[in-house]
Order: sequence, then structure tokens, then C-alpha cells
Amino acid sequence: MKVVDKIKEIILNLILIVFFLFALSMTILLLNYNEYGLTQFGDRILLVIKEDFSSDKYKKGDLVILRQKKLGPSIKDPIKVGDEAFAYRINNNETFIEFGVVGKVYESENDISFENGSTFDMKLVIGTPEKVYKNIGSVLSVVNSKWGFLFIILVPCFLIFIYQIYELVIEIKFGKEEK
Repeated sequence: MKVVDKIKEIILNLILIVFFLFALSMTILLLNYNEYGLTQFGDRILLVIKEDFSSDKYKKGDLVILRQKKLGPSIKDPIKVGDEAFAYRINNNETFIEFGVVGKVYESENDISFENGSTFDMKLVIGTPEKVYKNIGSVLSVVNSKWGFLFIILVPCFLIFIYQIYELVIEIKFGKEEK
């Protein structure tokens, strides 16, 4: 019976380690939100596609890794005509995300315009796509939502904490169990 107990303990510890690594990584993603509610690490931004765009490349539920680019001749890899780009559109204190192909670049004004005519200041340009992960964004958006984070991360952590308190009380009251 000692071998079975040891295997159960190892499996339980592995599950707990995986859970806490998952919880830590989700917390890091939430703590790195930018002012528009997207996760940002340096010049990389994680964008979850929440609605279909006019492009066949990006579908609802995809996770797109974007790289912020700048304008100017001294920039190593500037945004240029023909690049696909995502940008913030702010209407009545609501932020929307637009997708388009860069039609013109206005370096002197620090603006770009999409082929459809929409013009954006570079402060509102999110970036150009680097990688797309199909359907991963749906999972990420559930975990990063208020209720998802509560029930997937916080409630299990609380239950684990309560169980550990219970184990401590039992050990103090009745002594350590001998195997």
C-alpha cells in the first residue's frame, strides 16, 4: 500500500504544480494589460479576435501576436504601405479594434491610413501581425474574464487553502498519521 500512496502523492503534487503555474501565467497576462485592455509585453501585444474581420486570415476566437512598429527613416523595420495592421478606434469612450491594409504612410504627421480610407495616429496603431494561433483566443478570453478568473483560478486556490487549514487542524488535534 505504501507504493500506491506514494504514486497518489506524486500525481497530486504534479497536478498542483501545473495548476499553480497556469494560475501564475494567467495572472501575469492580466497584470500586463495596457491602457486599452490588451496584454502587452514590450513591443508585443496579444490580441484575441472577438469578432470576424473582413479578412479570411483572422476568425473569431483566434489569438494574434502583434508587433508594434513605428514610422521614420531611422527605424529598423518601420510600418510601410501594404502591411496588415490593427488599430484602436475610440467612439464615445468605447474602444473598437479595426483591421486593414496600410494604404498610405504620413511620416510628417505620424499617421497612417488604411486602403479603405480610415486614418490613424500611430499612437492608436496596435501593430502588425506576427503569428496567429487558431481558436486559442477563445480559451484565453474565458480565463481572462472576471468570472472565468474567479472560477478557474481563485475558487480552486481558496479550496486548496481551506483544505490545507483543515489538514493542519487535524494534525495538531490528533497528531501526525503514521504510515
